[in-house]
Amino acid sequence: MPKTRCAPPSASEELDAEELAVLLKALAHPARIRLLQHLAGHGTCYFGSLSDVVELAPSTTSQHVKVLKDAGLVLGSAEEQRVCYCVNPDRLALLKRMVEAL
Repeated sequence: MPKTRCAPPSASEELDAEELAVLLKALAHPARIRLLQHLAGHGTCYFGSLSDVVELAPSTTSQHVKVLKDAGLVLGSAEEQRVCYCVNPDRLALLKRMVEAL
């Protein structure tokens, strides 16, 4: 059997482990994964619809949305008296690149 050599990552391949941990921690719950997946597929969504997606109480859904927002994966903007949410495409792209670099 041939021996495999493991080369250390080059400087351009090095991960920001702390940043990746923040992003992955934000996704460490099935409800948050479903919320992010829903928003990625639908573009934008009002908060009430998000509660329907995860089938959780609005207060619980709000806590999950806050975790995603704090990690920068989701953006929210006030429209009249409702908040519209969407995926932050730059942050999601960063997450994908970082996971691929593992």
